[in-house]
Amino acid sequence: MSRARAAGLVLGYAADRLLGDPARWHPVAGFGQAAGALERRLYADDRRRGVLFTTVAAGGAALAGVVTERATRDRPLAHTLVTAVGTWAVVGGRSLGREADAVGRHVLDGDLPAARRRVRSLVGRDPSTLDADQLARAVVESVAENTSDAVVAPLWWGAVAGVPGLVGYRAVNTLDAMVGHRSARYLRFGWASARLDDLANLVPARLAAALATVCAPVVGGSPQAAVHAWRRDAPGHPSPNAGAVEAAFAGALGVTLGGVNHYEGVTDDRVRMGDGPPPSPTDIPRAVSLAAAVGAAALAVATVVAARRP
Repeated sequence: MSRARAAGLVLGYAADRLLGDPARWHPVAGFGQAAGALERRLYADDRRRGVLFTTVAAGGAALAGVVTERATRDRPLAHTLVTAVGTWAVVGGRSLGREADAVGRHVLDGDLPAARRRVRSLVGRDPSTLDADQLARAVVESVAENTSDAVVAPLWWGAVAGVPGLVGYRAVNTLDAMVGHRSARYLRFGWASARLDDLANLVPARLAAALATVCAPVVGGSPQAAVHAWRRDAPGHPSPNAGAVEAAFAGALGVTLGGVNHYEGVTDDRVRMGDGPPPSPTDIPRAVSLAAAVGAAALAVATVVAARRP
């Protein structure tokens, strides 16, 4: 089964790079709709209700993965195929790069209104007043964080836990995006989803940072600068995981990330990471190239890990 799992990861990753996300009937979107309906039934401004919501939603997804894994355990070809489909459904590297490149083209064409509209698919901050360089920073930070969340982490969990790891991780990450932010509505109800997502990304985020360090020469960067920014700046980031990969990307690209962001009237002044100038629009394709290299390296790691699993 280990070789079938490894082969499925490779095929699913290749499908993502070639095809991107499914255009219709995306399983993650379907899960989000089901989780939204469950939230409407269970919501209360209470941590215990949030724990129940997270357990039922994420646990149900993981259980479906367990059933699928067991049903194909003794059929290598079937197991390879279901792993490949699961990987394709939860890995989002191609779509991430496509969205980042689209924003970059709008900025370089001088069409800032179009860039501000398009960047909403990547970031949660208010883009209405962002200039060209601020848009570039937003995109580079999103590419860094989402390379970890949407590429490295699902590959890691697919390698160590198979189909349950793939779908369970994506469920947890989706719940965090839905209810894990620190708003008045979700401060208590979303606590369990946010903490579970932090735990699920603990290893993958550091793997992503390490791979960004190793891949820095791909974009003309310095592994030493990436390690230095990671060690020095990541602890000051509000996220225990995003800080590691964003700081490593900043050092690898030779830019400074972080600064003032605006979220629905709330101003957040984040730690500066890296030692170079702020990103410019020309740094967006460099970030996308670094993300692609990190994704390929993560696939290599995941394949080795999966092949060695019992």
